[in-house]
Amino acid sequence: MAACPVPPEQMPLNEYRELNESWFFRWATLDLSPYLRKLGWVWLWSWAIAGPVAAASFPPTKDPVHFLLMGAGGASIFLSLVLLRLYLGWAYISSRLSDATVFYEESGWYDGQTWSKPLEVLTQDRLVVTYQVQPLLKRLKKTLAILTLTLLSGGLVWVWL
Repeated sequence: MAACPVPPEQMPLNEYRELNESWFFRWATLDLSPYLRKLGWVWLWSWAIAGPVAAASFPPTKDPVHFLLMGAGGASIFLSLVLLRLYLGWAYISSRLSDATVFYEESGWYDGQTWSKPLEVLTQDRLVVTYQVQPLLKRLKKTLAILTLTLLSGGLVWVWL
């Protein structure tokens, strides 16, 4: 079997490990309670921007319901961007692991090459996708769906008021 020409840092399994160890992308791998706590903190800190904007549009003393809906919606928009970034990072790794060929750069952006994975490497990578990455993608999709439904519900409440 020929030696692998792909630089180690561009091997999909090593990219997976690096993503899995990064402080931000590791959030998706946390147990449910710490995962929700991280997302809750992001949402609460987003109020630092969304709250003053909502207060300028709807004074809390005169229109508290619209103020709360606007602030929560604004904070949720930022949270959805964070979730989208998490999803896109894990989806990219899923694609790199699932593909039968690996695109890599030998020394720069101008000399890209492809390498066909041997069956053993492809099987190992696809097992990682099936048992490690797909559950994370499913969780992130579910979280985004719940957040979207919550935003739509808030929009309906807004219309009814």
